[in-house]
Amino acid sequence: MYTAYMKTVVFGGGCFWCTEAVFQMLRGVSKVEPGYAGGSPPAGGENPSYESVSMGNTGHAEVIRVTYDPSIISYEDLLTVFFGSHDPTTPHRQGNDVGEQYRSVILYSTDEEKKIAERLVNDVDASLTDGTHVVTQLVPLSTFYPAEDYHKNYYKTNRSAPYCELIIEPKIEKVRKRFAELVSKP
Repeated sequence: MYTAYMKTVVFGGGCFWCTEAVFQMLRGVSKVEPGYAGGSPPAGGENPSYESVSMGNTGHAEVIRVTYDPSIISYEDLLTVFFGSHDPTTPHRQGNDVGEQYRSVILYSTDEEKKIAERLVNDVDASLTDGTHVVTQLVPLSTFYPAEDYHKNYYKTNRSAPYCELIIEPKIEKVRKRFAELVSKP
């Protein structure tokens, strides 16, 4: 699937293995790439590595870059799945994954994306009745650094790994049920 109208969006909602698997199954999404964004430019011109990001030294988040066809799925739909597939109320944490690299973050490229994201953050925040608040950061995208090759298609190539079975599969099933109209047929 590729049209002249393809767009990209970058966001992070915890471990990129999970978010990659969720967004790969959506209609209109042609590519999902794990990577790093939102931190300081690396010293010496090197790209951030999984090890440096995991140590919390770079300020980068684990993110995904989603390439999608807006005539099939909208930016707003992508953000709706984003908010529905992770906990946007926990700072620097998703489940057992703890650290700044696992923060909830939307990296916008245009003023229109920023306005839509701000509206959705406000809508989700207003819907919360348990005293929590959305902590998702909205920041301009400066640079997306692709993750190392062994992170790409992690769930698809490692389905029998305990992390995939215990963490990713339940998340995928939740998204399949909650957003069935946005999920591609297998």
